[in-house]
Amino acid sequence: MNVSNGIEVVTTDAQGAYELPERQAQVIFVIKPAGYQFALDSNNLAKNYYIHKPEGTPADFKYKGTAPTGPIPAQVNFGLRSQPESNDFRVLVFGDPQPYTLEEIAHFSNGVVAEVTGVKNVAFGLSLGDLVGDNLSLHGPYIQAVKKVGLPWYNVIGNHDMNYDAKDDLLSDETFEANFGPANYAFNYGNAHFIILDDIIYPDPRDGKGYWGGLREDQLQFIANDLKTVPKDKLIVLAFHIPLFNGQGIAFRTEDRARLFGLLKEYPNTLSMSAHTHLQRQNFYGKEDGWLQEKPHHEYNAGTTSGDWYSGELNEQGVPASTMRDGTPKGYAFLNIKGNQYSIDYKVAGKSDNYQIGLSIPKVVEKDRNSSAGIYANFFMGAKGDKVEYSIDGGEWKPMEYMEAADPAYLDVLHKFDHTERLLNGKRPSHAELSTHLWWVKAPFKLAKGKHDVKVRATDRYGKTYEQQGSYTILD
Repeated sequence: MNVSNGIEVVTTDAQGAYELPERQAQVIFVIKPAGYQFALDSNNLAKNYYIHKPEGTPADFKYKGTAPTGPIPAQVNFGLRSQPESNDFRVLVFGDPQPYTLEEIAHFSNGVVAEVTGVKNVAFGLSLGDLVGDNLSLHGPYIQAVKKVGLPWYNVIGNHDMNYDAKDDLLSDETFEANFGPANYAFNYGNAHFIILDDIIYPDPRDGKGYWGGLREDQLQFIANDLKTVPKDKLIVLAFHIPLFNGQGIAFRTEDRARLFGLLKEYPNTLSMSAHTHLQRQNFYGKEDGWLQEKPHHEYNAGTTSGDWYSGELNEQGVPASTMRDGTPKGYAFLNIKGNQYSIDYKVAGKSDNYQIGLSIPKVVEKDRNSSAGIYANFFMGAKGDKVEYSIDGGEWKPMEYMEAADPAYLDVLHKFDHTERLLNGKRPSHAELSTHLWWVKAPFKLAKGKHDVKVRATDRYGKTYEQQGSYTILD
């Protein structure tokens, strides 16, 4: 098996012995081989690391990190046990739980965790950063909430999980590392190799304030050294918080992305997963973006378990509806892996598995009078190029037109908050963003008076087809 200090990656001998150069401050960890499982602590977190920080976390940090560890032991040993692992498995994926208060921890627990507690046929869980919202003392309550799911759980650091006291990016992960272990690590499961990364540069070197999406030199060295040990036919799954694209308020250092893509150029089976935006997007990177293969690289920018930061009225679960600004309802995802191929399912919290399309249909349309009234379909996991069709009263299926616009159903929610004459139970959602998975067609008006049924079906990039239905009425 392989062991790393976050830069070098070495392979143990037949007796499990290894040597790594000692560094002033480092986290030493095992890269789990397929067919084995780390020892887990009582919170289902992997005990796969040893923190070596002789001087500990800077004493003036607001949130506690690691106490001084003293000299490194002569041996640092790790426990693993063998376990059966299929090459076909599922991973439960959370984007941005991001509670700012204990009340929001309860919303996360009751609105999402309760729904997946005891979930079957899932290998492990993964949270894609912003585990909490700036208050790092909530890491503990977050851990206790996720523990209830009952799965081994891995975590990505987000920009709201950092130590803002840090004057150097190397120190911005101190509390995260104390609570979860290394912020950059890797492991194998089945025929897939997972690489977890902290892709937040803080403070931003451009102005010393805020943060910037990117990777340090030591991280790129770790990825390069790690991939040297990974066969080219493996599925490489990268998980980080900030997406790799630039736009919609997101900024990622392009030279770091280019170097990352260079390291992946000989791996034909890859996937990236990110969160951060509180939207849901399918991002594809081609040669114009620095990707060095013919087939574009897919990044799933996941919808979030906090949705639009716990906004909106209370739903049937007694928690904020929190629909995201692009009209995607809050929820979570399942990454399905078969060999070195994958597909992704999105599950709307509190709804059935087949609820994948949100419809906005006018209530009434005037007979034989042309208007701008339209039928809108928000295909939550969709992307430009997907096939979305509609049918009226069981007639032929016709194509809908892709558009990037605000979801009318989301605007309805904003208007309800803005036009109400009484206070609603919940906070107003954020302003709408352009949805990248919206289709529309002009509502047919040359129909007989009365009610008309509408069906919409969508086919995703994996060949899965979903349907949703509604109706409208033609009046004189």
